[in-house]
Parts: sequence; C-alpha cells; structure tokens
Amino acid sequence: MQWFYDLSGWQQALLATTFTWALTAAGALLVFICKNVGKSAFSFMMSSAAGIMLASTFFSLLMPAMEMVEEYSYLILTCGFVLGGLLIIITDIVTGKLHLFAGNAKKRSCAVMCIAVTMHNIPEGMAIGVAFGALSAGNNVEAVAAIMLAVGIGIQNFPEGMCVAFPLRANGMGRFKSFFVGQLSGAVEIVAGVIGALAVTAASGILPWALSFSAGAMMAVVCSELIPESFAEGKIKATVGVIFGFALMMILDIAFG
Repeated sequence: MQWFYDLSGWQQALLATTFTWALTAAGALLVFICKNVGKSAFSFMMSSAAGIMLASTFFSLLMPAMEMVEEYSYLILTCGFVLGGLLIIITDIVTGKLHLFAGNAKKRSCAVMCIAVTMHNIPEGMAIGVAFGALSAGNNVEAVAAIMLAVGIGIQNFPEGMCVAFPLRANGMGRFKSFFVGQLSGAVEIVAGVIGALAVTAASGILPWALSFSAGAMMAVVCSELIPESFAEGKIKATVGVIFGFALMMILDIAFG
C-alpha cells in the first residue's frame, strides 16, 4: 500500500473514485441477469429506489453536512435543501414544456430520477477528493478514514446502480443501454473527486451546500416521481419496497459510513 500513499492527492482521489464508480457499474450490471420485469417487480424496484434515496437524503447527505458546519448550520442546510428541490421542480416544468417523453410518464420519471442520482454522486465524489487532498496536504486526516470513506461510498453505490438501471430496463430500454446509463450516473464521482482534491480548501466550504442541495433534489424526486409511480401498482408491495430500500441503505451508511 506504500505506493498508494506516495501518490499525490488527486491521484489517490482518482483511484478511490474509480473504485466507487466500479461498484456502481457492478450494481447496474445485474440488468443482464434479470430477463423480464413485470409490473409488480417494477413497482418493487421503484419503491426500493425511493427507500434508498430517502435514507441517502438523511444519512449520506444532510447528517454529514450538518456535522461539517459549526455556525448557521440550519440556514445553510435549509437553503441548500430548498434550492435542490426547486431545481427538480424547474426541471420537471421545463421537461413538460419541451414535451420531452410526451405520452410516456414512466420514461420521464426515470429521466428525472437519473438526474437526481447523478447529482447525488457529485458531492460524494467531492467528499472523497477533499479527504485525500487533505491527507496529501498533511492536514488532520487519517489515511484509514479517507480509505474507509471511499469504501463506504462505493458499497452504497452498488444499490444506486441498480435503482437507475432496473427501472430503465423495466420501461423497455435494452440491457446494454440500461447498464450504460446506470454506470454513467456514478462516473461523475471521478471528475468530482479530482476537482475536490485539487481545490480542497474551497471544496471544504462548498461541501455542506452541495450535500444539502443534493438532499433537496433527491427528496423532490422521491415525492413527485417514485412514490406515486410505485404505489400505483399496490400499496402493500410498494410499502415493503420503501422499507426494504431504506433499511438497506441505512445499514450500509451506518456500518460503512
């Protein structure tokens, strides 16, 4: 492992975020195993994705953001959260006015969800980059802590790859294309990680805003797209899916976060 510690901060961040992207791709890869997706399975996938995103909103985004801010945390988190929700609302309005995915509400829902998950991965990649950048700069960051942060985010990314790729597949998209879009949602972490490492001082101040912004965006998607879509096929199955997804992500966040 000494060769890894001898690398510069941005190189360490590059390798770490490549690992987290690989686990996102591994989750999306499961679409090649699942042959057919019925309405019940689609409902469960969408509701599980809702549970995963709800848990991520608190455990992966808002709680870490709150711990980073000492003063006016309520103001920073609230502003970031509201702005993130507004972005999804505006995206929804613009999508409707441009008549994108006209006549196909499910495809439109999947498109908005992909945007939210991708946005969620940007601050996660920045967090990894900041950790390794601070480590390289000699700040008070332990190597084990930085590595475990990357491992934890990578493990969390596995179900995220699934929750993007599977709904796309259920809507009739080909397996390869579903996989490609699913893994692409995690690829942004690589870029964000390198940027975070190169601008560690500035990124440290930006992170609370970015995390709460992503939380608001994800909450808006869950409420406006995933919950209505999944519960339309049956309340009990969808409820089980939400609980399952939330519990899964909560376990991963607490155990590896």
